[in-house]
Amino acid sequence: MHIIRSCLAAIRSNFRLYVGLNAAYYLGMLIASIFVAYHPFLQQQLLANLKANLAHGFLSHVARAYQSGNMVAAALETFLVNSILGAFAWITLPSFLIPYSGVATGFYRAVMWGLTLAPTNRTLSLMMIPHSLCLLLEGQGYILAMFGSCLWGKWLIHPSRAGFSSAREAYLAGAAVNFRLYAVILPVLAIAAVYEAAEAIAVKALLGR
Repeated sequence: MHIIRSCLAAIRSNFRLYVGLNAAYYLGMLIASIFVAYHPFLQQQLLANLKANLAHGFLSHVARAYQSGNMVAAALETFLVNSILGAFAWITLPSFLIPYSGVATGFYRAVMWGLTLAPTNRTLSLMMIPHSLCLLLEGQGYILAMFGSCLWGKWLIHPSRAGFSSAREAYLAGAAVNFRLYAVILPVLAIAAVYEAAEAIAVKALLGR
């Protein structure tokens, strides 16, 4: 509980940054969705790539879990992919090497979501009605990881302004904050994974009838 309270305190003390990241993330999705509506061939290619990845790529084991109808397995597979790859490897890990890089990779994900999932036809529009909540929940996990990356970069580039005596101290403090944030990120992504598994399997069962 102490770790969670410290995470919430970091968000409260940098609330404008947190709100700004939320606005930019979802606005990026919206702009990408509008753009791809006028360039449908791009979405078709991205959906084809996603389908191939689900069939034969590294996401094939996740697809098999969904196809089995086992909600626990589907939620677990989704959670592992989103937490280990989506949040840590894609956003937090790059921040160890390059300040703010996790913010850039996070925004890239938002844009790709918009390009791939824009409701440009009736099928996608119907699919996005229940799936929008999943994107909001999952997006929060990634935004929190981006928030940690942003704090880390700000402290490292201007350590004295943040009250640190050296860049090394700021770097270590930033690393600690990023790891503590996972006490909030992981539960958020877990909730999103359970919802996504339940949603997808329910839709599959409904269409199966």
